[in-house]
Amino acid sequence: MCFLCSFCSCTYTLKQIIQSFKSGETVLEEVPAPKVKRGCVLIKTTRSLVSVGTERMLVEFGRANMLQKARQQPDRVKQVLTKIKTDGLKPTLTAVFNKLGQPLPLGYCNVGKVIAVGEGVTDFAIGDRVASNGQHAEFVCVPKNLCAHIPANVSDEEAAFTVIGSIGLQGIRLCDPQLGETIVVVGLGLIGLITAELLVANGCRVIGIDLDPNKIEIAKKKGIIAINPRDGADVVKSVTELTDNVGADGVIITASAKTDEIIADAAMMSRKRGRIILVGVIGLNISRADFYEKELTFQVSCSYGPGRYDDSYEKAGIDYPLPFVRWTEQRNFRALLQTISSGKLEVRSLITERVPLAEYNKIYANISSGTSIASILEYPEDSNAADTVSITSGSFAPGKGGIGIIGAGNFTAMTMLPVLGAIGAPLYSIASASGLTGTSLAKKYKIGKSTTDYKSIINDPAIDLVMITTRHNEHAGMVVESLQAGKHVFVEKPLALSKEELDNILAVYNGSKTLTVGFNRRFSPHMQRVKQLVGDAQMNVIATMNAGNIPANVWVHDLKTGGGRIVGEACHYMDLITFLTGSRIKAVCMNAMGVNPQANTDNASILLQYENGSTGVINYFANGSKAYSKERIEVYAQERTIVTDNFMLTEGYGTKGFSKLKTNVDKGHNTQFRMLVDRVKNGGAPMIQMDEIVNTTLASFAAIESLMKKEWVEVILTK
Repeated sequence: MCFLCSFCSCTYTLKQIIQSFKSGETVLEEVPAPKVKRGCVLIKTTRSLVSVGTERMLVEFGRANMLQKARQQPDRVKQVLTKIKTDGLKPTLTAVFNKLGQPLPLGYCNVGKVIAVGEGVTDFAIGDRVASNGQHAEFVCVPKNLCAHIPANVSDEEAAFTVIGSIGLQGIRLCDPQLGETIVVVGLGLIGLITAELLVANGCRVIGIDLDPNKIEIAKKKGIIAINPRDGADVVKSVTELTDNVGADGVIITASAKTDEIIADAAMMSRKRGRIILVGVIGLNISRADFYEKELTFQVSCSYGPGRYDDSYEKAGIDYPLPFVRWTEQRNFRALLQTISSGKLEVRSLITERVPLAEYNKIYANISSGTSIASILEYPEDSNAADTVSITSGSFAPGKGGIGIIGAGNFTAMTMLPVLGAIGAPLYSIASASGLTGTSLAKKYKIGKSTTDYKSIINDPAIDLVMITTRHNEHAGMVVESLQAGKHVFVEKPLALSKEELDNILAVYNGSKTLTVGFNRRFSPHMQRVKQLVGDAQMNVIATMNAGNIPANVWVHDLKTGGGRIVGEACHYMDLITFLTGSRIKAVCMNAMGVNPQANTDNASILLQYENGSTGVINYFANGSKAYSKERIEVYAQERTIVTDNFMLTEGYGTKGFSKLKTNVDKGHNTQFRMLVDRVKNGGAPMIQMDEIVNTTLASFAAIESLMKKEWVEVILTK
């Protein structure tokens, strides 16, 4: 099988179901197969379950027109309006349409066999049958804590209910039902039916409510008291009568509806001090009186259980200690599978249809009808996959400036490729971790190949320039590999996250190839004009970045992965001030907000001393308003003051012959990438001198050292 023979010369491709938010089309896309990563297992899919509720919502959103999309997401509309005020209409619309154009992989209920095991994984072995939250794809790479072994007596199609069943199980755990209690389940869709049956297995008296007579009949067969309001029953009065006027001990809402009536009914049918758990999506205009008089508790359940959306658990594989967190995501998966194995949860009767993957549209074309409960996708047993997909038939000869891109994130999609595509750059190959985003961009920008093997780009003789836009912790290693392979290199900032990484780069850099870091702001027409006006005079520069808040759990804050926002982002301004002053940073002093500021800060002021006597101040703040300009640069020199606002407006005071420069937002990306492509093709001087790149990198490290030591730190050129 191709995965186990290092991808030989296989011409097959991995098939994956994706949804376009822009067109609303659901397609079976051909993409390169993922590589197994550390802490993960690579799975060859045999079955996956279509979550009709969740996936119907995504499909219907994609099919909606722009006005309907806006009405469904008013908070996003506010963000767009704010961005228009700060960045202008055209850049904002470009960003919105680029975002809508990104494909969304569907599915999260996957079953298959392990075909490769990543470093650090000891609980799984090749050949194991596992259930996971993998997508609708022939091959998926899933972190170990989101996988569970399947008992021998549980079939693959039964195991496909593991993840979606765990959503209901987590709602039950929050409800904490006791033997003999009456629990109401509102909404008898797939999650609701599983939830109700698990409650019956738990010794509860279960009342189910739904508008679909088919689901009502299924519920009754499973020992559930089922009520259909369309039959004339008043659900509140019915529950009250069935509980001898006491009310339900708990209500678990698994329905999806915009109305506030469901939460109001849940409160009225509950007993005093009853529990209400929300698993689904409903209107939440809650009446205080309804909850106050009965002292009701209300809680929203988060997906599969503790660990969800926690990168340390899901991606780093760090488990919560069982004595303190009894039921994590993975433990819920195991419990659900064990319940199926014991026969206490019967899921086969919930299967509405079984469809081969190639005929997927039999499900999605009618997904809005609401007639299906559970649809199973069946995958071909003989499917193979390759890590590279050919997108165009074009070819590039060595030495002609062919470009390979490693990384297909937002920067690549929204900033870099629009420029490279517009100038007709020879885009040969793009690598992405999942294969999907890279393939989507390859088709849009007519890139020759899409791959999940970044080394194939580095080692390809047709590629002269390697452009690296991955997460920060991968930059230095990939730069070293690319330089060793004799490639020109562009790497988005930062160049490195440590002195050791920087030394590794310098050990292989000999100047024969271009090494450019994405310090784009020096190439902005605004900064170029400012430099012309101030020349080489001593100056004071104040650069303020109204960076905006990024949640603490996002990878940029992780010092090992992102390096923190000072090393990862404030380095932009160190380079910019170096460009304006025409000098190198001599010493750095940084102070940060807080009683006990930490190295991982994003609210700081940095003072820079330059060798020529100039000074710089960088205010990097994450606590400002998004309505205010994101970036502002002030230059003071020889009784002249020049102010640039958000790279749209530059105004001069005391500058003879210059008053202002006004443009659309232009941070220099366009000029930078055009120059880079030209340098690779035709040669020329470095766009940024290597000693300046090294100086800026060391200065970013010195800023953190200064904060920790509470003193000025000299910047000494590494050897």
